[in-house]
Amino acid sequence: MRSSLSRLGSSQPVVLTVLCLAVFSTALDQTVVVTALPRVMVDLEIPLTDLDTASWIMTGYLISYTVAMPLAGRLSDVYGRTRMFQAALLVFAVGSAFVALAPSFNWIVPARVIQAMGGGATVPIGLAMAVAAVSTEKRGVAIGLVAASAEAGSVVGPIYGGAIVEWIGWRWIFWLDVPQSLLLVALLAILPNRANPAAKMDYAGALAIAAALTLLTFALAQRGIFTGESLVPYLMLAAAVVLVGVVIAVERRAIQPLLASFLYTSRAFMSSNIAQFLVGIALIMTLVCVPLMSNTVMQRETWESALNLVRLTAAIPVGALAGGYVLRWTGVRSVCIVGLALIGTGLLLMSGWDKDVGGLPLTLPLVAAGLGFGLVIPPIGVSALSAAPDDYWGVAASLVTASRMVGMALGLAALSAWGIERFYSLTAEVTLSVNFAETQAKLLGAGLTVFQNLFMISGILALVAILPALLMKPEETGEPAESGLAS
Repeated sequence: MRSSLSRLGSSQPVVLTVLCLAVFSTALDQTVVVTALPRVMVDLEIPLTDLDTASWIMTGYLISYTVAMPLAGRLSDVYGRTRMFQAALLVFAVGSAFVALAPSFNWIVPARVIQAMGGGATVPIGLAMAVAAVSTEKRGVAIGLVAASAEAGSVVGPIYGGAIVEWIGWRWIFWLDVPQSLLLVALLAILPNRANPAAKMDYAGALAIAAALTLLTFALAQRGIFTGESLVPYLMLAAAVVLVGVVIAVERRAIQPLLASFLYTSRAFMSSNIAQFLVGIALIMTLVCVPLMSNTVMQRETWESALNLVRLTAAIPVGALAGGYVLRWTGVRSVCIVGLALIGTGLLLMSGWDKDVGGLPLTLPLVAAGLGFGLVIPPIGVSALSAAPDDYWGVAASLVTASRMVGMALGLAALSAWGIERFYSLTAEVTLSVNFAETQAKLLGAGLTVFQNLFMISGILALVAILPALLMKPEETGEPAESGLAS
């Protein structure tokens, strides 16, 4: 019996299927809260005027998700990826239960932080496991499948969340995470766990990196980073820079540093992370702006706003699968550049939308951008992981994923800070008048301008990402990671 399970767990289709199911499940919670947020705010008595405060339900998740990745990635390289994946799912289940029990805002944010600690580990560990399960020429396909599953979860998230909210309430979104996670832990038990006795965990480095990432993402998530109304974000950024110096000092003394030398010597790894960071900014701004613009400026129904977003998000897993398969015959640079061009073109076309847009002018830019967001995932992943030795794949996958999350945190800050300030500046001279329709038209016009500006900025950032993408290429290495950061 044990022999049969061992053979089953070593099968490539079985490994990839289990990984895809697990990643899909945890990915639901990245976007499900977008649909549930209005009900959560009402239930926890958070006024609409405190929207920037309520955004910490999402921002707290993003920060914790990002910070957990490097630690979880290296732990999986040392103690075995299957066991760490199971542990991450258990943490995710505990955090989900705490979210479901939340009686107040002060409870739900820490609960989301715990939930993200588990969720943040699943995608990078899943990517490392997928790459380890296949041959070199199939890495793009494996990454494409896992990425497509994660993106499919993000696509289904708003629809799934909306249905659960309407039928049985938002808390059940998180209660249902518990049995799903436990079932996945059981399924993962059939996969082999290969610990590396020669590998060591760099706990001092992990602590320093976690502190630096926390300060960095927390600073980028502050409204003051764009408005200049407070010195706090800039002080946090300065402290983060100091901590980077601490990280370098700690890693130079480590026998097996968490941040091995390939991170700064590999052109492919660095360029992949820069491109990923810029994609993250564009992605979160698009994911939030499309339904928000539809619901406010366009004055569409909630279900119609959700369908507008689905036109974009449904194309992302299709693009990820296509990108993974195309990589078998072409290079990472060409696929990534095509994807970034599609994102940039789609978003720039969106910047020309008016409040009555519909039909093909609405659909084509959304589909183009969605395909582009999917296409870039496999080449960025292959370029980054190919630059790392196999005993550091967990770290490499976690860091390239964290780059996207840091970009998303910055993008979310831009939405809640720069966007609001821009709206206020455009409506500074608008006064309430007897003619309500005239006042409303001016406010909607200002809102339209803000969304157009945000789409244009996102599109330009996607096109700028083509520059680092030009430096990407797979760098095959079977060498063990160098010890220390000193050359």
